[in-house]
Amino acid sequence: MKSTPAHTLKTSIMVALLIIFNSAGNFFFGLGMKRIGALQGWSRAALHSAFVGIFSSVWIWLGIISMLLFFATLMLVLSWADFSYVLPATAAMYAVVPLLGHFVLGERVTGLRWVGVTLICLGVAFVGRTPPNTTKKG
Repeated sequence: MKSTPAHTLKTSIMVALLIIFNSAGNFFFGLGMKRIGALQGWSRAALHSAFVGIFSSVWIWLGIISMLLFFATLMLVLSWADFSYVLPATAAMYAVVPLLGHFVLGERVTGLRWVGVTLICLGVAFVGRTPPNTTKKG
């Protein structure tokens, strides 16, 4: 099945939104949890404190909203594009997340991790050169 240019553009925009929403969600979760800090044991009081901290954090709520937008967009794009196209194409978020971690959160990203990110990006480039939908509607 041949994709039209409009169909391909629509799918590309939706995949870009998937990458943005997922990366933002993970970034906000990471930021929120860094501010909350590590769990201080497994006692009832420690778990209650962590629960309150998590669900009262604006960063965690921004992460939840971003992930809900990601899932809604994912369901929408999967209604017309192949699963085997969409999920590999969204792997570009694996490049965005270390960039955010490094430049915004100040995390150290090793050279070996960057090599892995580069390999993932090459795979995304290969997938992006294929049509978003190859199945016939029946």
